[in-house]
Amino acid sequence: MAENYDVIIIGSGPGGYVAAVRASQLGLKTAIVEREHLGGICLNWGCIPTKALLRSAEVLDHASHAKDYGLVLEGKMSADVKAVVARSRGVSARLNGGVGFLMKKNKVDVIWGEAKITKPGEIVVGKSSKPVVEPQNPVPKNVKGEGTYNAKHIIIATGARPRALPGIEPDGKLIWTYFEAMKPAALPKSLIVMGSGAIGIEFASFYRSMGVDVTVVEVMPTIMPVEDVEVTAIARKQLEKRGMKILTSAKITKVEKAADSLTAHVETADGKVQQITADRMISAVGVQGNIENLGLEAVGVKTDRGCVVIDGYGKTNVAGIYAIGDVAGPPMLAHKAEHEGVVCVEKIAGLPNVHATDKGKVPGCTYCHPQVASVGLTEAKAKEAGRDIRVGRFSFAANGKAIALGEDQGLCKVIFDRKTGELLGAHMVGAEVTELIQGFVVAMNLETTEEELMHTIFPHPTVSETMKEAVLDAYGRVLNA
Repeated sequence: MAENYDVIIIGSGPGGYVAAVRASQLGLKTAIVEREHLGGICLNWGCIPTKALLRSAEVLDHASHAKDYGLVLEGKMSADVKAVVARSRGVSARLNGGVGFLMKKNKVDVIWGEAKITKPGEIVVGKSSKPVVEPQNPVPKNVKGEGTYNAKHIIIATGARPRALPGIEPDGKLIWTYFEAMKPAALPKSLIVMGSGAIGIEFASFYRSMGVDVTVVEVMPTIMPVEDVEVTAIARKQLEKRGMKILTSAKITKVEKAADSLTAHVETADGKVQQITADRMISAVGVQGNIENLGLEAVGVKTDRGCVVIDGYGKTNVAGIYAIGDVAGPPMLAHKAEHEGVVCVEKIAGLPNVHATDKGKVPGCTYCHPQVASVGLTEAKAKEAGRDIRVGRFSFAANGKAIALGEDQGLCKVIFDRKTGELLGAHMVGAEVTELIQGFVVAMNLETTEEELMHTIFPHPTVSETMKEAVLDAYGRVLNA
């Protein structure tokens, strides 16, 4: 006889496991199905381990420029790539075990295997086609296996995987995805990165810090195409200053492989083709939702361009079936998945005043060197929307803390509606901006006006002062520039 649940969640990434915890808190009998590893891509192969790698790169960068801070370090700075990777994997393993602890603590059953929705309210879990990575201790309570399970509500949280271009598919040896790029056995001497979104530019930044000769190829006119062009121009200048080669409005049309290297044919906007030879290449041309083999077609769940179609509460067009996170479309970010999971479960539980997810207030962060962070509309998008805007800017070169840190190359840019004072967008590049952007996210969520931001006291000396100064600049009241 099939076991019954209130909620079954397919996938234990950030969206899935957070949804499971919240469902349990609300008194719903909950189970989560996982085919490979608790924590999903984010904890095991994405957000967390990449930041561990980038932290090692940051420390190496600082050590290599110790003399700029009046310090003397004997000998040439170098990286032990095996130790760097081992540290990153250790961080991932620690958090993987943490998810297991949360499942046990919140009495969420874990079902190992691959789930298929056979009809609304029913799933069949079969043997995983992936090698299952058992969670660390403490082992979740009531670990279950293959079989049929019933639930009033089924939430799809299966995430996404790297997208491949025809003829340039990753092979695990010469052409890498982020999986291989995250755990190299040895550092290549040269590297091509195809795509300059967050994944591509973060790996490009990491490998450049490790001393690798890096070339980035981007089909769009600017790197990090979703970001404000003024911000990405500053980021590009700094990345190129570090020795990175960047080709924009360029595409890789063909790759020729040798025994231990490859040659990419790169076509530029003027139609010219150049050949670039490197030891390895990272394919970072985006991701696609994991919608296959879930039984979606059979039960009539609507999809579009490889993602499940949902409303602001995670509902699909089929009653009792929901989707959250990357599988439900962009922005494909862990924090968006977590928020969607909470919203979805609270709506299921019937809580009052549950607000639909507002994708316009989801921040984006890129952890390259320099960091880039943003929320809301870019200047170009605001103008396209017909908004009458005020734009404020403040350079890190005029900020005392940034100068003291030796990180004075950066910018804070804000965009306001001229008539209402509504904060439409904020865009930052420079030191620790991924930690600062939440201030603007909170402001937008609270519908804060420019006047309220101007009356907010920011601590001194901090890089956060650039945020207030940018607001002041938008209204002709900047104090320190």
